[in-house]
Amino acid sequence: MLASENFPTHHFKESIFKPYSTSGDDLASVTPLTAAAALVATTSSPADSSSAVAFETASKMLATNNNNNNNNITSAKDDLSSFVASHPVAEFEGFIRACVDEIIKLAVFQGTNRSSKVVEWHEPAELLQLFDFQLREKGESQDKLRELLRETIRFSVKTGHPYFINQLYSGVDPYALVGQWLTDALNPSVYTYEVAPLFTLMEEQVLAEMRRIVGFPNGGHGDGIFCPGGSIANGYAISCARYRHSPESKKNGLFNAKPLIIFTSEDAHYSVEKLAMFMGFGSEHVRKIATNEVGKMRLSDLEEQVKQCLENNWQPLMVSATAGTTVLGAFDDLAGISELCKKYNMWMHVDAAWGGGALMSKKYRHLLSGIERADSVTWNPHKLLAASQQCSTFLTRHQQVLAQCHSTNATYLFQKDKFYDTSFDTGDKHIQCGRRADVFKFWFMWKAKGTQGLEAHVEKVFRMAEFFTAKVRERPGFELVLESPECTNISFWYVPPGLREMERNREFYDRLHKVAPKVKEGMIKKGSMMITYQPLRQLPNFFRLVLQNSCLEESDMVYFLDEIESLAQNM
Repeated sequence: MLASENFPTHHFKESIFKPYSTSGDDLASVTPLTAAAALVATTSSPADSSSAVAFETASKMLATNNNNNNNNITSAKDDLSSFVASHPVAEFEGFIRACVDEIIKLAVFQGTNRSSKVVEWHEPAELLQLFDFQLREKGESQDKLRELLRETIRFSVKTGHPYFINQLYSGVDPYALVGQWLTDALNPSVYTYEVAPLFTLMEEQVLAEMRRIVGFPNGGHGDGIFCPGGSIANGYAISCARYRHSPESKKNGLFNAKPLIIFTSEDAHYSVEKLAMFMGFGSEHVRKIATNEVGKMRLSDLEEQVKQCLENNWQPLMVSATAGTTVLGAFDDLAGISELCKKYNMWMHVDAAWGGGALMSKKYRHLLSGIERADSVTWNPHKLLAASQQCSTFLTRHQQVLAQCHSTNATYLFQKDKFYDTSFDTGDKHIQCGRRADVFKFWFMWKAKGTQGLEAHVEKVFRMAEFFTAKVRERPGFELVLESPECTNISFWYVPPGLREMERNREFYDRLHKVAPKVKEGMIKKGSMMITYQPLRQLPNFFRLVLQNSCLEESDMVYFLDEIESLAQNM
């Protein structure tokens, strides 16, 4: 039985409420007013000679609209490619179920099966011919739409596939998936309690627990928000640091102010520089701090650059440290950075978008020792914890700074005379207005697994990373970039047999530089796996394996090495 058959039919002409009468008469005896009649009755006086004309005109308009609506419903039954209202009427339940079944079958299960391809590769010109991208005057039939759904899955990269190890996200967590589907069905916008009561309270609970896990004082005292990605979360840190130093900048901007300087690692995520440019600081006011041989920020260089800024009468504003760099997975010395921030009165931010998940593990949280001293933290559960994209948070120990920094008190949304406690209208502290309920998928996943389950997930992927690292060390032709990686990023080269006897000179490194791109091309066209590569400063291209999918086993680690070796055998 279809779900729509279980609900009583209610037609819009028949209000579930009886008309209100001030005369004290029995409400049931009052003749119901049409919307047009009610409009005229409440806006026209008895002496208004135009009332009858206005009433008649409004009634005709309403009757015309009703006829049009009925015609649309009828035509929708006859031809579902014609106009239909954006509302899930019963006629569409079968279509919705069929589409969901296709998604579950092809994307969720077949698309994540090890026997399936990670991607069916086509060049752009070819894909433009294979897929119907064109928009037309007339809508498509449901059969055509289902075909397009299947083709979309077919030609998309299966990021939930165990062999998609290309980015800092992967996997399809079943609980997070269901959570995301539900919020899409409810379509909330989390800015006021009245339109998102459950999700507003849920955000506060989840963010408070994350702050507690970070180690902020007083049991996680502070504030936080869910953001559309870690880049924006890092931007919030810059914004809050600026306001904390110069509250007047909210009104006056940066005009005629002393230059404010941001410090971050040369291996930090590019979003720090991008958001600084976006917010008017300029890229020249973002100082890149040198890293050591394992990718950590050099504190000596940081302090030297801070002193140079002071000598130039510039204001050191903040340090954006990194807990899990994008390429090498390095964790900056957070305790040492916090001492320098205290010494020079700088805001300390920690970009733990990638490595923050290690906080869930008692075994690995030492990697982020000192994070509890930070003023703010970026932490993306959609990365190491494998929640569905996007799920990013900004956390701060300062309880009021977000609201003080960003609020504009728009009276059409954040009225202060509402009938409930408006402190739960949290949207004014965001730079967004409309905002997805990203909290639910993470909360639902956390409820299902518990903190212990998330801890077990983190420790599984670290264990696989350690196993893979050991295999690289012992296998001929494979060489580690870092002998002992800290996170689940493992960077390595594969040296084909034809290069192993060469002298390690410029020609060797030029040829080695071409190996990873060629192997990547082979695996993409074959559809066997996806792993990324990159150069780093003077180092030639190397592979970077990133693990956050806890379904991976030791046999998968061996497969990755076997496949790379096979694809490079003739190089």
